Amino acid sequence: MHLPTHLFIRGLLPYPSGANASDTVLGGVHFNRTVLEFWNYTLYSNGTISNGSNCFLTEQPHTPVSLLPNGSFVNSTWCYDPVRSIGPRAKAGVAVGVIYAFALLLVLACLKKHARQYIPTTKRFYPVGRRWQWYYAILVCATAFISLFTAIDVDRFWIVGLPIIINSFFWYLMQMLTMALVWEAVRHWGSWSERQYIDPDPFTLREGDKRSKFEFWLPLWWYLWLWLNFFLIVPRNWGEIEKQRSPDQAAARAAPTATDARFKVATFCLVVCWLTFVVSLRHSILHYYPRNRGIINKIRGFVRYTPLRFIFIIPLAACLVAYQGLVAFKWEYSLLNVQAPLTAVYLGGFGPSLLILYIQIAYGFLSPNEDKDLIRQRRERGAEIDRELGIVPKPAWWKRVHNDNHLVGKMSMRDRIARNVREVGGGRATARGVEQNMDAMAADRQQADREIEMGSIRGHSRTGSASTPVRPGFDAANSSTFSTYSGKSDRRRQERTVNAAAELLFPGMGARVDRSAELMQDGPPPYSDAADTRGRRPDSSPGERSNSTSTAVSMTGQPQQVKSMLDV
Repeated sequence: MHLPTHLFIRGLLPYPSGANASDTVLGGVHFNRTVLEFWNYTLYSNGTISNGSNCFLTEQPHTPVSLLPNGSFVNSTWCYDPVRSIGPRAKAGVAVGVIYAFALLLVLACLKKHARQYIPTTKRFYPVGRRWQWYYAILVCATAFISLFTAIDVDRFWIVGLPIIINSFFWYLMQMLTMALVWEAVRHWGSWSERQYIDPDPFTLREGDKRSKFEFWLPLWWYLWLWLNFFLIVPRNWGEIEKQRSPDQAAARAAPTATDARFKVATFCLVVCWLTFVVSLRHSILHYYPRNRGIINKIRGFVRYTPLRFIFIIPLAACLVAYQGLVAFKWEYSLLNVQAPLTAVYLGGFGPSLLILYIQIAYGFLSPNEDKDLIRQRRERGAEIDRELGIVPKPAWWKRVHNDNHLVGKMSMRDRIARNVREVGGGRATARGVEQNMDAMAADRQQADREIEMGSIRGHSRTGSASTPVRPGFDAANSSTFSTYSGKSDRRRQERTVNAAAELLFPGMGARVDRSAELMQDGPPPYSDAADTRGRRPDSSPGERSNSTSTAVSMTGQPQQVKSMLDV
């Protein structure tokens, strides 16, 4: 860019001669030379007059009308007033600024779409995580807007002043925020991949392993280098950047400040941040996507599973870092230089950031809300499981025909369960289980009826015969009387067999076996009122011997061999 020569070439000039030795003519107006020299005013070739404290324009139509004895000019124009018309730098800045402003509206629409929550918040995945990339996009638009519109005053100022500092300061902030935007996009994509990976089974990945620790420390590592970039650039003496009022002044003061060691080291910090993008992307693909064997297959898998937007925005972020490095080493192409070519300033300085923004916007409009997408995935998995189990969804008219919700309050719990089973179905396995339960209930009823009948028969035959007493409910013909053992212990199976044989041979020994089992326990046996009167007639005296069932058996049967004190 080439601005008027008097904006940069500032040399000392002698006062033009006037009507006499104490008179001079500036812009067609006569001034007292004696007063000018007394107040140390110096005339410069860029159309200004200054004494180090005050600076005024001397060219028409900004020439003062008169000079007072106290050194004050009447109807003067300050050197730092924006009195010029806008130039090429300002026009290009306004055009690009409008594009950034339009991007801001689109970013707000994307934020509204993706920030909505349709699923309850979980511990590991908070909604704010997916919003950060859009927050940074808003800040990028704001800082770019400020930087670009201050380029208007860079052209309009008669001499270089504060606008070039504001323009450069917010440009550096825009660079940092753009890198933060790319980082949050990459980081959240990894978090979204993890969320989809563990949604079918939350216990697929362990908590506290190397993977989770790496994901915890990696953002801290990245923001450490971004903050180092910030502290190396922002806290400095920005006043030296505006010392570009002549080529010699720019080369002696502005250029060394804009290319010092701190700017160079700050570029290195951004290089580390960019490499962290690649590491985070590789980590997410490694853990949450199918793995590949071999170097060639790993490269193919890395490219295959990388989202399309990252294929564009990560190289654009590299271009952004490269231009900031070029600015730190080459003053000629620096955005801080008011004479820098417009191609370098806007293509290298604002182009990558603008393209990254619009790629993110395209992604925001084309991709669904993550909660909605997760609901869709769960619905598809549920439909697939239903197909595997043979569950067929009811047609739309089913509820209208079989709608009995008004009867639910009058149903018992058993009826409600049966109603749910009829609605859901459950397949052949559920039907088989229901049939087995019904058969078991029928068998229980038959067993209860048989016990009642056998009890009445024993009641009638007990008076006529003295048969061997049998425990109530005992039916040798029924296979369910003897519980079969289905375990793997041979010792337990042998004990069950011996007990079953003992019940057949000695029907009265059931109580004794139960008593032995109670004595083998750690604690005392449960209290029972029937234990005090067992085997004793109500009309017997306390001193009379009890003719219990076990005693009768021991008197009439074979002598028993004592094996333990428990048998005594």
